[in-house]
Amino acid sequence: MSQYKNLKIFSGNANRPLAEEIARSLKAPLGEAEVKHFADGETWVEIGENVRGMDVFVIQPTCRPVNEHLMELLIMIDALKRSSADRITAVIPYFGYARQERKVQPRTPISAKLVADLITAAGANRVLALDLHAGQIQGFFNIPVDHLFAMPVLLDYIKKNLQDDLVIVSPDAGGTERARAYAKKLLVPMAMIDKRRASPNVSEVMHVVGEVEGKTAIILDDMIDTGGTLVKAAEALIKNGAKACFACATHAVFSGNAMENISNSPLKDVIVTNSIPMSGKSAKIKTLSVAPLLGEAIKRIHQADSVSSLFI
Repeated sequence: MSQYKNLKIFSGNANRPLAEEIARSLKAPLGEAEVKHFADGETWVEIGENVRGMDVFVIQPTCRPVNEHLMELLIMIDALKRSSADRITAVIPYFGYARQERKVQPRTPISAKLVADLITAAGANRVLALDLHAGQIQGFFNIPVDHLFAMPVLLDYIKKNLQDDLVIVSPDAGGTERARAYAKKLLVPMAMIDKRRASPNVSEVMHVVGEVEGKTAIILDDMIDTGGTLVKAAEALIKNGAKACFACATHAVFSGNAMENISNSPLKDVIVTNSIPMSGKSAKIKTLSVAPLLGEAIKRIHQADSVSSLFI
């Protein structure tokens, strides 16, 4: 059993519906906290209940507007620390700045490391993250990190709804490990898109590596931003003989004209999770909930049980 008095769950403004769903899955009330912004943009937080000696979890994806939601997370952690919470876990379903995890040019920052330092300095004792863009981000923290994967949720959907001669496709070389893991679980082949990126958010598909002719292709990625890479990958797969094309991703970032790009693409369906709240709608987009997965992980952390066994 946990050495802490009680489990408390709090949420910022980034994705309150997800936090409420997680709380319901744990049969626990969402903690009282007021998170608001002054006229000049400053964030102000007040914790509305006693947290002394408690095991506290703050649910806050750092999605758009990224800087505002990041500051909410940091200030909430600080408020809880100063309220004598015994342990504070930052639950970050989507980790903003994750794509800035290395120096790609001279004199550029490693912003993901800076954000990790800020969360630690604010007073977080551990982090619970979902499908980090790069696994090495775990090493940017000097506190424990539990790295969850949406694989169980997405796999369950694929097994129930997409069973017709499948091939799992990675949209780039960096995603081959993820695609291979899904292909292994589903006992199906995998392929890869060889692409060259001319500038940020602009990609050019070169060719398909692997056999996709006559198969139902499922493009697998950790996030969808503008949708440009995804649409070009789908077009290349159809051109190379795939009879249908779907996409699965954990984080629906959906910047710019992403919804329109997906709606006008050859993709039949795009399956995403609710790690990020969506502002628009499209008949092609199916949203799955990761609340039960995150809730189970929170329960296991609180009770000092294994989290990795969720994925065996």
